[in-house]
Amino acid sequence: MNRILIAEDEERIASFIEKGLRANGFVTTTVGDGTHALELTLQGGFDLVILDIGLPGMDGFEVLTALRAEKVPTPVIILTARDGIGDTVAGLEGGADDYMTKPFRFEELLARVRLRVRAGEAVPEVSVLAVDGLSLDLRTRRAQTGGRTVDLTAREYVLLELFLRHPGQVLAREQILSHVWGYDFDPGSNIVDVYVRALRKKIGADAIVTVRGMGYRLG
Repeated sequence: MNRILIAEDEERIASFIEKGLRANGFVTTTVGDGTHALELTLQGGFDLVILDIGLPGMDGFEVLTALRAEKVPTPVIILTARDGIGDTVAGLEGGADDYMTKPFRFEELLARVRLRVRAGEAVPEVSVLAVDGLSLDLRTRRAQTGGRTVDLTAREYVLLELFLRHPGQVLAREQILSHVWGYDFDPGSNIVDVYVRALRKKIGADAIVTVRGMGYRLG
């Protein structure tokens, strides 16, 4: 399994990233300051670092500069504020491999993480997820069920992918919200219920089961 270091001092964001990555099969370690981020990365063993620019102690720029000065090749994705264009440019010029602006949706970060991790290893890529006659092609972003092809919206695609990657597992509404809509979601929103209903209309009313008081499960 791939190991990822998350260097982020905002606990809510760090937890959001950590839970999402672990749910997708990654092993994570989280630190809240630049000094520890540098120490752990220099020790080796990580396949990628998610590095916030605004860290206490050593900031993200200092950590990145020190890593590249030591010829550490570990891929680094920097996190920066929405209006931090200068930070983004400086980070990329300083040796970062990619960047994400806050706030962000988890599926966007996950795609970038997978891309950077795959770039360093020859791992067969899963292109189709399938459970009990329902399949999702990750290349065409289309689902198939009962011998028919289903076109999905962007959100429906991410939602269905989440269910197919966790067959039989009950997913709480909060977990779905954070994965599909991001860490700045409104926990009181009924958007998950709306999209689950829309998805059921396309793939079958019995495909997704409501588990009262808990969430939803791919049935």
